[in-house]
Amino acid sequence: MELEGKVAAITGGTRGIGRAIAEAFVAEGASVVLNGRSPHKGQQALDEMGAGDQAIFLAGDVKTRQDCDALVDKAVDHYGKIDIMVCNAGGSTGAAPVAEMTDDAVQDALLWNYWHTFWCMRKSLGYMIPQQSGRIINISSIEGKAGKPAVSHYVANKHAINGLTKSCAVEVGTLGITVNSLCPGAIETDVMKSEGPGAAEAMGMSYQGLLDWFASEAATKRLNEVEDVALVATLLASEAGAGITGSLINVDGGTLPY
Repeated sequence: MELEGKVAAITGGTRGIGRAIAEAFVAEGASVVLNGRSPHKGQQALDEMGAGDQAIFLAGDVKTRQDCDALVDKAVDHYGKIDIMVCNAGGSTGAAPVAEMTDDAVQDALLWNYWHTFWCMRKSLGYMIPQQSGRIINISSIEGKAGKPAVSHYVANKHAINGLTKSCAVEVGTLGITVNSLCPGAIETDVMKSEGPGAAEAMGMSYQGLLDWFASEAATKRLNEVEDVALVATLLASEAGAGITGSLINVDGGTLPY
């Protein structure tokens, strides 16, 4: 029970990586507040998790500052504090080369990825700094360290999140607060299934060809699973992760060499 007595808020917590992290945290004794846009999916996630009083759901769209703030406040109002902020929500729509990408696609990615992460970090730090403890875990991507065609808006935001992570870690390093980014490789989440075909088409390949390409880039020659990311997030959230901050940690099966 590495996280017994801890309270976490998780954006995009009803599916994919966020859901896996929520389940891992609950298994280690934490209480979690899940965010998602669909009340139906939120209730379904709670029912399937069977976590009882250890998990609640708050509907909201993290592309707005108000809903990011509300998530953090909900954790404090319901459980009395917030110890762990997981900024997991993110993605992109409108895959296209830079020369053809629309302003709307770029703005949507900016809100969904960078701004949501910034808003949740800022709000949670308002509680963590006075209590002199906390963990912020940003779910970035290996695309935050390298480039990929047709998704420059997504790539640029993940680079920005990694810079935000490193700067904030320096600011709060003496206050008992750690700030890290996890950089997963390709995982076939619901977002990948919905957005991957468009990206594949823009790159001149089939969706299955895209998945095969991602797998071929990894040392393990397979796609990662959401549970792989959840296990590392649990380490960072625990006391075992107290000495890790300002880090951009790959969970990519050996896709990137740095």
